[in-house]
Amino acid sequence: MDVLGGNHRHEAPWKRMSKEELDNQYSPSRWVVRLGAEEAMRTYSQIGSDVTKRARAAGRSLLDVPYGEGEGEKLDIYLPEAVSEAMPFLVFFHGGYWQSGSKDTSAFMVSPLTAQGVAVVIVAYDIAPKGTLDQMVDQVTQSIVFVQKQYPGNQGIYLCGHSAGAQLAAMMLLANWIKHGVTPNLKGFFLLSGVYDLEPIMHTSENAPLLPTLEDAQRNSPLWHLETAPTQPADPACRILVIVGQHDSPEFRRQSREFHQTLCQGGWKASFAELHDVDHFEILWNLTQEDYVLTQIILKTIFQES
Repeated sequence: MDVLGGNHRHEAPWKRMSKEELDNQYSPSRWVVRLGAEEAMRTYSQIGSDVTKRARAAGRSLLDVPYGEGEGEKLDIYLPEAVSEAMPFLVFFHGGYWQSGSKDTSAFMVSPLTAQGVAVVIVAYDIAPKGTLDQMVDQVTQSIVFVQKQYPGNQGIYLCGHSAGAQLAAMMLLANWIKHGVTPNLKGFFLLSGVYDLEPIMHTSENAPLLPTLEDAQRNSPLWHLETAPTQPADPACRILVIVGQHDSPEFRRQSREFHQTLCQGGWKASFAELHDVDHFEILWNLTQEDYVLTQIILKTIFQES
């Protein structure tokens, strides 16, 4: 029986890999091209810390705003100079394999976007081992409901996630908003270097106790959901951009291509881009630059420019 649906899944390359090769494929720092693995991680963390301090020093931010009752359920809102009811919002979910990362070091895109009138929300969620993947998905859902309720006149909410954060953002394609009493004005998704099928992670050292069973992996795999029980787009005009770096590992690139193909087959308005000469970390930290190709893609999508 093909538990993940679609006969092609039997032929997924990862199923023929040893544990060592899977560890290699799913360890993004091993694929950086300009820095060593440890130096890349230090640089990534340092840039995130520096840009977040600068964004907070600008003074147009609401920090540690609770979106739920839990201690870790906080978000930061960075506002443009001209605040209006009809602002577009970009809501960002950090990566870190669901076990590290923080909103306090993730304001990479704040300055270029707020300069153009986009409010940016950086969301915290309870990472493992405190939080389970099910809890993280629920917290991300709550954070979006909160933004919609706080800013009901928004011009559109755009979700952006990097790596593990892309999985959390993609799970929102499946959310049952009716039970939350509000349907957020979702206009777009920017999914950066994500993991959309979590089953391979079960066989790596990154897993630890994160995914104890196949059911846990399937339940939190947007690719599995869209293949086995396709969800119809609530808003066919909502744009989904699946983006990966040229220097991401072959498995990360395969997952992005496959997720994009599945979205297209399901009738979603999805596009795919492999960004030239960037790795798993540069794809995000370059968002500090206004002229970076991805910054421009995000702005053009938000302001519906062709």
